[in-house]
Amino acid sequence: MNLSFFDQFSSPTFLGIPLILISMTFPALLLPSLGNRWITSRLSTLQLWFINLVTKQLMMPLHNKGHKWALILTSLMIFLLLINLLGLLPYTFTPTTQLSMNLALAFPLWLATLLTGLRNQPSASLGHLLPEGTPTPLIPALIMIETTSLLIRPLALGVRLTANLTAGHLLIQLISTATMALFSTMPAVSMLALLVLLLLTILEVAVAMIQAYVFVLLLSLYLQENI
Repeated sequence: MNLSFFDQFSSPTFLGIPLILISMTFPALLLPSLGNRWITSRLSTLQLWFINLVTKQLMMPLHNKGHKWALILTSLMIFLLLINLLGLLPYTFTPTTQLSMNLALAFPLWLATLLTGLRNQPSASLGHLLPEGTPTPLIPALIMIETTSLLIRPLALGVRLTANLTAGHLLIQLISTATMALFSTMPAVSMLALLVLLLLTILEVAVAMIQAYVFVLLLSLYLQENI
């Protein structure tokens, strides 16, 4: 029983071929393609409004130099949002519950922001490692602490996204299993568990959207430090 709870996090395969790439690219197929007209349908209008809203929220804390990253950050936000929400459907697989995938997204983008700062303003980027006015005896310790906190940023991004989604999926499966098991013996308790399950599902929808936004927002804040 314990192993079956974690089977949902294993990458699906077909004839020995992993299907994680298909599950990653499938959300993009749900987006309506834009034609030659400015406004083709209500769905396209809603899509453009949502993209503009997300782009505005992500670019608001950034300097004008950071607006070059608008396409990357907005695309990443929509990609994570669709994957997280589609993963809440029954009999689906959520790629963002895999730590390897989240680290593969977080590490290159974090490294790009770091290299951008070292190339454009090396003195200011290295100055973040040593706060102003630090006593001389504490300088080596603070440099080591700040360097460690800088290097674990991509790990924190990946672990935060993985842990939140994994915990939510496990809670949903545990409560749904309890609901079905208690239905024949204790119907009243089963109905109460079903109500909790509905509330938890609504909460997980919010968590899926918030975690996608937090992931990209932290990347934009890291970028702001280096431009």
